[in-house]
Amino acid sequence: MNEYYPQITLISLLAFLAVLCYLVIKSRIKDENIETYALGSKSFSSFSVALSLAASLTSAATFIINPGFISLYGLSAYLAFGVVMPLAIFVALVVLMKRFRQYGINVKSLTIADWVGKRYGSSFLKLFFGLLSTLLITFIVLICVGITKVIAKAVSADELTILIILVAVVFSYMLAGGANSMVYTNSLQAIMMVVVAVLLLGSGAEYFFAGGGESILSRLNAIDPNLTKTFNGSSPLFRDFFEVVVCNAIVGIAIVCQPHILTKSLLIKKDKQVNRFLVYSILLLVIFFSVVITGFYARLNFPDLMDGGQLLTMDGIIPAYVVDRFPIYVGILVILGLIAAGLSTLEGLIQSIPTTLTNDLVMPIVGRYREGISAIHVNRAITFLVAIAAIILSYGQLVNPSLSVGIFAQNGVYAFFSAAFVPVFFGIFTKTTNRYIPIVSSIVAVVVHFGIYYLELTPYMEGATVKNPAIASAIALMVSTAVGTAIYLVKPMKTMSHES
Repeated sequence: MNEYYPQITLISLLAFLAVLCYLVIKSRIKDENIETYALGSKSFSSFSVALSLAASLTSAATFIINPGFISLYGLSAYLAFGVVMPLAIFVALVVLMKRFRQYGINVKSLTIADWVGKRYGSSFLKLFFGLLSTLLITFIVLICVGITKVIAKAVSADELTILIILVAVVFSYMLAGGANSMVYTNSLQAIMMVVVAVLLLGSGAEYFFAGGGESILSRLNAIDPNLTKTFNGSSPLFRDFFEVVVCNAIVGIAIVCQPHILTKSLLIKKDKQVNRFLVYSILLLVIFFSVVITGFYARLNFPDLMDGGQLLTMDGIIPAYVVDRFPIYVGILVILGLIAAGLSTLEGLIQSIPTTLTNDLVMPIVGRYREGISAIHVNRAITFLVAIAAIILSYGQLVNPSLSVGIFAQNGVYAFFSAAFVPVFFGIFTKTTNRYIPIVSSIVAVVVHFGIYYLELTPYMEGATVKNPAIASAIALMVSTAVGTAIYLVKPMKTMSHES
């Protein structure tokens, strides 16, 4: 590493932060309330919202964590995270986004919990999903760990110090801005991510031209034959067709049911902009999801996974690759892009989770006993508590991860959208108002997911040191969908009088 690398990186980070703060100040709404904080002013172009959606969907997981899985487990991991899951996400975006928008606008929904509660006329569902949204804090943890690893490696600083500063700064400027600032900052971050994606993809060009396109697989095979297998039996996550294809296809479809994804459609002002927005989003996502191939480059760069005499952890592989591979100024640009990739989703989660907890859990309960409480003030207090939880949980994953913080995050996030899938799917594609369908199936999904994971049910989980949350989620989704369908067929109940 260049001796001036830490200092120049730090100066660049401060400059980047200054630009983000300027965008927050510029976009701030003076007459703010909980709706404008959640949805902004709805004056954005389809391309701006597409940038925001693409940035939100491809976070530190795509740019930092998932390439680490590919470095460790090879082709099987690439098929899962670079092919199957992206294709499933594209299909779900096209199918679900328009239908969600139609009903979301009609009822002025701020969150998934709000949408589900109003769609089925159930205050229990609203409270239940408000409570379940706490599971998404695990995703905040993933991003905080990923960004902390990148910054700490680049500036040679203590990880805990970087973590605390990161959380304090990002949570503070999101409190100041809300959805309006998020779209502006996400747009900047997404543009940076496009540049960095091209740089990362090009960083392994020599592996293609030094002996043809197949030289990458042949070199990986020389390191470990398991790295070039379609299914890697020695891995804990990519052992067979069910884990690689079925689980990731199901999860990819359900992942779109996250609140910071579907609610992006509510930022579009006119219906005729939606098709353009989806085309822009998918084109950007193709570029971003391609970045996971960097995991192959990193493994070829560190064949024994050693850097400076130290064994690389999975979450530290890509930060080490960037610092080692790029000259100082290009490397700093890539580092800023990796940070932008994390911030883009982190901002969406900081905006959506406290909004959900405020609007769908705390205010409905507190409002029964005390009037006149400001929702925006409650939202800020909850945001502070989420920030504290993020620091505590992230530090635990920095010092003692189970293989990767990605496993920790998947367990929480997958549980949430396993529960959300049936209520959203039936709410979009049927006219039923039978609240037993979403209530029973979402509870079943949560119980099945955590039951399989923690009770080690199925041969995949028995005695596993590292358990695959995608297995638990896929089975939970299939069971809950079967339960919801059975209830619908047996007792469709009354239907909505208006188009949903």
